[in-house]
Amino acid sequence: MPFILATQVRVGMIINFEGELCRVTYVEHQTPGNLPARIQTRMKRLKDGINRENRFGSSDKIDKASLEQIKMEYLYEDGDNLVFMNNETFEQSELNKEILGDDLVFLYPNMEVEIEFYEGAPLSVALPPSIVLEILDTEPVMKNANATGSYKPAKLENGITVNVPPYIEAGEKIRVNTTDRTYMERVK
Repeated sequence: MPFILATQVRVGMIINFEGELCRVTYVEHQTPGNLPARIQTRMKRLKDGINRENRFGSSDKIDKASLEQIKMEYLYEDGDNLVFMNNETFEQSELNKEILGDDLVFLYPNMEVEIEFYEGAPLSVALPPSIVLEILDTEPVMKNANATGSYKPAKLENGITVNVPPYIEAGEKIRVNTTDRTYMERVK
């Protein structure tokens, strides 16, 4: 089992905590006065979704779960499942939609993703850090609009709404951060 120091724990990491796999959702490095440094974490237990908190000493060793990461291509939706294909072996795998959760809106056919497996069972799907989407609807361009002005809401082709600069128009394509669902840049 690979062990890491508590100071190396990052959000999104899967660790084996007290014999159960947990995804780290929050990490804060604390240095309280003259006391030793500590790492405050929040984790979600993968088997049932229960949230838990724990404080580690900065020199504590943590069991980082050994995961197999495989690049796969999303093919299609089949009821409650999503079908992916390994581009090297052409083997297909079905994963329940719940694994992606709210990020399902970013998945489109032929997208290459990274799927993490633990002992043959899929745990998570890592989307690309950003994707390009078309704006379906937004307020008209404001005269004398510049990048420093306030942002306006824009509805995208996948159904989500993000805030964009005032000079962006409907029909344009933009790059969206898939992690925090924010506008990154206009795409020509």
